[in-house]
Amino acid sequence: MNEQWNGFDLASLAESCDLECKAAQGRDGKGELPEDFWKSYSAMANADGGIILLGVQEKPRGTFHALGLANVERVRKALWDNLHNRKQVSVNLLGEQDVVPIEIDDKTALRIQVPRAARQHKPVHIGSNPFGGTFLRRYEGDYQADDETVRRLLAERVEDSRDERVLRHFSFNDLDVDTVAAYRNRFAAVRPGHVWSDLPILEFLERIGAFGGNREEGYDGLRIAGLLMFGRAEVIRDALPHYMVDYQERPEAKTEKRWVDRLVPDGTWSGNLYDFFRRVYQKLTADLKVPFQLKEGQRVDDSPAHEALREALVNTLIHADYSGRVSVMVVKRPDMFGFRNPGRMRIPPEIAIQGGNSDCRNRRLQTMFQLVGYGDHAGSGLPKIYTNWAGQHWRKPVLYELPEPEQTLMELRMSSLVPDEAVSALTQSLGSRFTHLPDTARLALITAHVEGMVSHDRLKQICTDHPADLTKMLGILVRDGLLVPDGSGRGTVYFLPWQSRFAAGFDLTENEATATPMVSKPPELVTKPPELVTKPPELGDSGAVSRGVYLDWDSIPEALQRELGELGLPVSSMGRVTPAVLQETLLVLCEGRYLGLRVLAQVLKRDPDDLRKRTLSGMVKNGQLQTAYPAMKDPRQAYTTGTAKEGNRP
Repeated sequence: MNEQWNGFDLASLAESCDLECKAAQGRDGKGELPEDFWKSYSAMANADGGIILLGVQEKPRGTFHALGLANVERVRKALWDNLHNRKQVSVNLLGEQDVVPIEIDDKTALRIQVPRAARQHKPVHIGSNPFGGTFLRRYEGDYQADDETVRRLLAERVEDSRDERVLRHFSFNDLDVDTVAAYRNRFAAVRPGHVWSDLPILEFLERIGAFGGNREEGYDGLRIAGLLMFGRAEVIRDALPHYMVDYQERPEAKTEKRWVDRLVPDGTWSGNLYDFFRRVYQKLTADLKVPFQLKEGQRVDDSPAHEALREALVNTLIHADYSGRVSVMVVKRPDMFGFRNPGRMRIPPEIAIQGGNSDCRNRRLQTMFQLVGYGDHAGSGLPKIYTNWAGQHWRKPVLYELPEPEQTLMELRMSSLVPDEAVSALTQSLGSRFTHLPDTARLALITAHVEGMVSHDRLKQICTDHPADLTKMLGILVRDGLLVPDGSGRGTVYFLPWQSRFAAGFDLTENEATATPMVSKPPELVTKPPELVTKPPELGDSGAVSRGVYLDWDSIPEALQRELGELGLPVSSMGRVTPAVLQETLLVLCEGRYLGLRVLAQVLKRDPDDLRKRTLSGMVKNGQLQTAYPAMKDPRQAYTTGTAKEGNRP
C-alpha cells in the first residue's frame, strides 16, 4: 500500500529537507523520467541529499500541486535502468527503499530519497567526465560545479588524509625552530621517559609524522602536516596559497562590532598551527572561572568548559581544508565562542555529533596534537564538546555548514537554554500571549531572542517534537504575529517582530564581512555606502553615454570593478541568501548605471540564467529595475534602478 500524503506534509517536508518537485508528465501525459532529473540527483548527492518528487508541481514557490503519474512503473523502470548505466551517472546511491510510490490527494507520485554521498563517491557526476558533469545544490537550484571544486572533490575522494603528502624542496630550514622546541618540551612533559624525547630533531620529526619520504619517487622532505604545524607562515603559503588563521575578540554580543584583540600571521610570530593553538587557547580561557578541585593532592586548573574549548579548537584545525579559500577563524565574544574552518565535514554533522564515526581530513595533524595531550580519539571529540557544554547548563552548541564557499562553523553560547533574561523580556513585550504558549512554542521565541533568529533545523536540535509538528507550530506563531518568516522552504528563518535581522550569528567571514547563515539584511545594506553618495566621475550626468553602460566585465575600469566587488559582497561571499538581500544588493549595484547580465552574475557569483529568471525579471515587472531594451533576452540588455538620466540610456 502506498504512503498517504497531503499538502501539509509537502509543506513540512520542504522546510525540513531539500525538496525538488518535477511534473514529469512526458509528451503523452502518462509520466516520464525528465532529463533534468539527473542534475538534481548529482547536485543533491554532492550536497546534503534530499527528496525528489516526480508527479508534483511547485508553482508558485511553496505551493504544491499533485499532478500524479499515470504510468508510475514506466518511470520507475527508466530510473533503475539509468542508475546502472555508468554512461548516464557515475554511481547508484539508491536502494529499493529510496524509490517509493506515494499517494497525494488521490494521485500517485514517485518519491526518490537521494542520500548525501560519501566522500569516496564524490563527485557524483552525469556522464563519464566529472569536469562539466558535476552539479551542486545551491540556493534551491542545481548548478554546474567549476573545475576547482571538482578537483577538490576528487582530492577528498583519493586522499584519506590531506596532510600526508611529502613536499618537494621543503626542508627543516623552513620550520620555526622555537615552535619545534616548544612542542618537544610539551611532549617530554606529557610523556616523561618516552624513547622519542632524546632523539635528534630530524628523527623526532619523522617519528611524529612531520617528516617523511616518497617511496615511489625516492625523495624525502616535509609532509604538509609538518609544514602546517611548525612552518613559518610565508613558507606555508608557498605550498598552500590560501592559508590563513585568524583570532578575533569582540567586546560586545553584536556582529557589527570591531575586534579589540586580534591574532593573525603578521610577522611578529611564526603563524603556524601549533603556535596559533597555544596562543589562542590562552586567550579563549583567560576569563573562564575554574572551580577548586584536587587530583592526587594537586589543584587542577581545568574545567569541562576548558576541555570543550580545547576540543573545539583542535577540531577546527585538524578538519580544515587548507586548500580552500576560507580562513580558519576563531571568535570570542562575551556571550559565545565561534569556530570556523574551510571545508565541509566529511561525514554529516548529525552523525558526527553522535560520535563513534571519525573521518579526519588531516590525520597526521590529529596525531601530532594527540601526542602532546590535545584532541580525542575515534570520533569522540564532538560528543565531549556537547556533553561538557550541557554540563554547564548552557545552550546546546550549534554546528552547521555553508556551501559557498565551503566551510564548517560551530557556536558555543554561554547562556542557558531558557535564560531568565529572555523569559523576562518576552513576558514584558508579549505578556500572556507568551506565557500561555505551549513549551515548544515558548522555546522557539526564546531561541529567536537569544540567538537572533530561529529555524526549523535549530528547533530539531534542541527539542524532540516531530518535524511536522514543528512546521505547524512555526506556522501558528507566524499567523499570530509572534514570528516573522524570511526565505522559503528549507532556508526559512524566523525573527521576532521587533528584531534586527542582521543580529544573528557570530560574523565569521573574510575581511570581517558577515557569513551569518540566512540573514535577511546585513549591516552593509542598512545605510547607503559612502561611495554611492556621490556618483563616480565616469557615471556623472555629463559623462558620455557609453560610460554608464557595462555589458562585459573586461570593459569596466579597474576602480569600478573593485567598487562593484565590494558592493556585491553581501551576496557573493554567501552560499545562500534571502531574496530580500539579493534584491537589495542588485538595487545598490545598479544605481546610477546600466549593468549587463554577465556583469551582475560575475559580481554576485550567481548563474546568469537563474539570476535573470528568478530575480531580475520579477524586479523589472515590479518596477524596481528598468531595462535598456524591451526584450528581456536581448543580448545587449542591461539594468538600472532608474536613477540614471534618460540621456544615458543606450
